[in-house]
Amino acid sequence: MRWLSHPLLTVDHLSMRFGGLVAVNDLSFTAGRGDITALIGPNGAGKTTVFNCITGFYKPTGGRVALAHGDAPTGHEIDALTASDKRHGRGHNGGIFLLERMPDHEIAAKGRVARTFQNIRLFAGMTALENLIVAQHKTLMRASGFSLLGLLGTASFRKAEREAMERAQAWLEVVGLTKRADDPAGDLPYGAQRRLEIARAMCTDPILLCLDEPAAGLNARESADLTRLLRGIRTETGVSILLIEHDMSVVMDISDHIVVIEYGIKIADGTAQSVKNDPKVIAAYLGVEDRELTSLAGRTQP
Repeated sequence: MRWLSHPLLTVDHLSMRFGGLVAVNDLSFTAGRGDITALIGPNGAGKTTVFNCITGFYKPTGGRVALAHGDAPTGHEIDALTASDKRHGRGHNGGIFLLERMPDHEIAAKGRVARTFQNIRLFAGMTALENLIVAQHKTLMRASGFSLLGLLGTASFRKAEREAMERAQAWLEVVGLTKRADDPAGDLPYGAQRRLEIARAMCTDPILLCLDEPAAGLNARESADLTRLLRGIRTETGVSILLIEHDMSVVMDISDHIVVIEYGIKIADGTAQSVKNDPKVIAAYLGVEDRELTSLAGRTQP
């Protein structure tokens, strides 16, 4: 259980309120290094709000979101950060990032957290290849000296351009889109666009990949292909994956660790086997009344 022994992401007493609405309430969980962690729950449970807090789109009302690039952080190490470190979201050695204190662009660039969205957000008029090169614009801008070295065509900039192209081509091959490299992204089939979004996120070289309903709208064959793709990415790159997903066949097949929330509160946390037999999870998905939980628990016992 790497999420207990070697956590990459630690969400600690996270809360998010919108006026009088409590979207996330005192939520705590960890995501292990190299694990595929699923965050699941009924519609409106607060899953995307949690993602938005992790990736900087929302600033949490309370709690801590810590990401460790080096050794797993302990509560003592995080609490011992200086005031300056805390303001800037940094640990003593740069290895611990307090994401709730960082702007979203720093979470992506310095924290190396990438994400996709429920709705596809590709540049539809650009080619598949161009979408992957654009994902590397920060690296290219630094290599260009913010335009001057690029205009001069220096050797260092040409090297960065070549590496960006090679990375983009490699990820097109991984997601099976090499033959569609020059096609506009908006002309690709829906399932191919989903894969291209994942490839674009991976071109940023993340250590944590956050996927918001990657199987949404996919048929059974495409979902199976997605499962194989994510397993391959995890195996080949070592990236940790945190995903929101409603397709339970994908979740149960791919996840090392599942966290279940309902109305912004964690109701279960564990392996796929333990979660799918948890009466509270069954009740949340099937709408079973609380008074029926005892008899339901009895029926789920082996």
